[in-house]
Amino acid sequence: QVQLVESGGGLVQSGGSLRLSCAASGRTFSRYSLGWFRQAPGKDRQFVAAISRSGGSTYYADSVKGRFTISRDNAKNTVYLQMNSLKPEDTAVYYCAAREGVLYTDASWHDYWGQGTQVTVSS
Repeated sequence: QVQLVESGGGLVQSGGSLRLSCAASGRTFSRYSLGWFRQAPGKDRQFVAAISRSGGSTYYADSVKGRFTISRDNAKNTVYLQMNSLKPEDTAVYYCAAREGVLYTDASWHDYWGQGTQVTVSS
């Protein structure tokens, strides 16, 4: 298994940027595809971005394409989400998740989750 811990959330103004990090424990990090999901109060958890085991493939929700970038550093057991041009509707708790295998965008296909980090975007 793998344990995940998110960091980097905070309060930013509309149009600003944040970089989220998700640090993983375990020695088999490279076997996991990884994703970022977010959940706003009263709403379902939604897919944001995902990255393949090697980092060679990425996938983004339409709502964040062109603004967010997911990346990973397998040597550091860390996945990142660079968020630019943030909007108030990006406000949510952001979670990283892992699955042992190929990339999927469905949260239900992920077995391991971090505790989440709050991102708040104001005008």
